[in-house]
Amino acid sequence: MNYENTARVINDDIFDLINQCFDEERSSLNNESRLNFFDTYNNYFVLTDDGSYSINSKEINHKIETLHTSTGAISEAFEKFIKPMKFDYSSDIAILDICAGLGYNSSAAIDDFLKNSKNSNLKIDMVEISSATLACGLLVPSPIKAHDITRKAIEKELIKTDYAALELEKSEIPSNININVFIEDARQTVQNLDDNTYDAIFLDPFSQNMAPELFSLDFFKEFRRIIKDNGIVATYTSSAPVRAAFIEADFYIGLGPIFGRKQGGTLASPSQEMLDTSLPKNDEIRIALSDVGIPFRDPGLNNSSDYILDKRTQERHEKRHTTKISSAVKTPIFLACEMDDEKLKRRVERNLVKMNIPSTTSKEAEYIVEIEKDYSKKQSLENNSRNRILNMAEKLKEVKNGDYR
Repeated sequence: MNYENTARVINDDIFDLINQCFDEERSSLNNESRLNFFDTYNNYFVLTDDGSYSINSKEINHKIETLHTSTGAISEAFEKFIKPMKFDYSSDIAILDICAGLGYNSSAAIDDFLKNSKNSNLKIDMVEISSATLACGLLVPSPIKAHDITRKAIEKELIKTDYAALELEKSEIPSNININVFIEDARQTVQNLDDNTYDAIFLDPFSQNMAPELFSLDFFKEFRRIIKDNGIVATYTSSAPVRAAFIEADFYIGLGPIFGRKQGGTLASPSQEMLDTSLPKNDEIRIALSDVGIPFRDPGLNNSSDYILDKRTQERHEKRHTTKISSAVKTPIFLACEMDDEKLKRRVERNLVKMNIPSTTSKEAEYIVEIEKDYSKKQSLENNSRNRILNMAEKLKEVKNGDYR
């Protein structure tokens, strides 16, 4: 099976139907298959609370989920990928939209740009591995007018690549908006992009367990090269390995908006001044000290998902009790804490002793996490999530190596 088939996430049935629809379009040059698709197969689409449509994923770990939150597919695009940005609409703006899917994130960016631009230009580079997923963006009802502009750009590329045959989209792309669509592995795309180009990167893969290659340290190093110094990367995930990878790739990190989930996503930037809100304190401690903060690695940017997941599992095993505290029972978050649950305390302290930390209230424990006494939800140049995480990681190393007295 090729990478496109393993990487695409839409449901197998709808995937086959979309391909069949465009096969018919190419062979007959008749517009009926595309125009009638949604009405014929609307049971495959999921209406979300804001009136926009999503579609189901293929079965992953015995579960089928929608590609967007049920709270609202287009609302999610605005809340998670547009509102956190600090665009200067008096200047030109460039956005990289990775895993562009149905085109909602790019459409939200276009909508916001058209409302706020001041004689400036917008460039969007959309990257999506699956032609059928992009084509689905032509089949669902547009949730906002700007989506019609995105659809036009998608249609042009699908015709260019001989997936579609007919120009059915009537909207014109404004002269101050340039949309490029790349139907390929995003890892290959980023390697061909210029340094210091993007004001924003939207990172929206379906899940880290399905596509760890799009959350890897090596991928983020490419982000660091192509993003502007005041640019922002936005992603929905609150995952520890993802946040750890951003830090190791030389980004500052902050908390993204909470929308349709219990936890906020992640924002990353080369500039701390672009990020307002710290990560939760316990998240910082676990990233700094626990094996759960081991990032995904993809040297060469060409490895399979299974290889990347297996290598991380192996690395976690190797570093547990040697350079990182075991993640079992969330051990690190109990450092410098009194514990009333004796059974849990015994489990926690068994893990700590292996790292030369005698107990949760020992001087070593206090030393490692003392910087968290200055924790502030509001980030500053010195007091921020990145600096606290790096500080705690260095102190753990000192304690483990016997350098702390």
